[in-house]
Amino acid sequence: MPYPAELADLLVDELALDGRGRLLDLGCGPGSLTLPLAPYFEQTVAVDADEQMLAEGARLAQAAGITNVSWVCSRAEDVSRSLGDFRMATMAQSFHWMDRDRVAGLLRQLLIPGGALAFVHATTHQGIEGTDRVPHPRPPWEQIEALVADYLGQERRAGRGYRQIDSVTEDERGQVEARIFGRAGFAGPKRLEVPGWVVTRSADEIVASVFSLSFAAPHLFGDRVGSFEHELRILLTQASPTGRFSEAMREIAADLWTAD
Repeated sequence: MPYPAELADLLVDELALDGRGRLLDLGCGPGSLTLPLAPYFEQTVAVDADEQMLAEGARLAQAAGITNVSWVCSRAEDVSRSLGDFRMATMAQSFHWMDRDRVAGLLRQLLIPGGALAFVHATTHQGIEGTDRVPHPRPPWEQIEALVADYLGQERRAGRGYRQIDSVTEDERGQVEARIFGRAGFAGPKRLEVPGWVVTRSADEIVASVFSLSFAAPHLFGDRVGSFEHELRILLTQASPTGRFSEAMREIAADLWTAD
């Protein structure tokens, strides 16, 4: 799901973004956070290691009439001072894939003194479990993940290998990340929060959401991708004959770190 407009509004108000300076979005994907924030800067640089993600971001920017974004294909670990200085940097749902100490250090070098890093914690591909009533059936995520495992195995894929799933709690992970940003020379954080919200999606959007996951990307299925999608759509039809699904999304938190 796209980020709610309230997230950009919170960042704009808290940091008094006024059209000056430059924004760096690392691990930008298709510009989910880049595009809502770009109008509040003179220039935006969006970095991702996947060319197709960047192409989709550029397409969406053109459709929205946003012309101040440069799309750079690079790993976050390989960004350099040649990109220039930035007033603000953002990372959302991507930091765990990176060499975190290296990237935090690079960000500190790229941000001007007093610049801000917004580290966004969010889960936007699926909602949370709950008993509150929603307008349509919830997507059958447990069955969907079991179907993925039937095709790709129990270990979650990641690129050419497998992702190592850690067992730390969110609090423990937050403490580790705080030490990483502290070592890099950041002060903070100050936490901003956007409350959860209820969304309704079509079966097509649920299919797209599944294929957006790193462990269920289309190429991982090889020549069985069509068979997987067929079974996935049968599963969705069984769960909701109308093809409509509703669920409550998790709240979004943004930790603001300041470059000392």
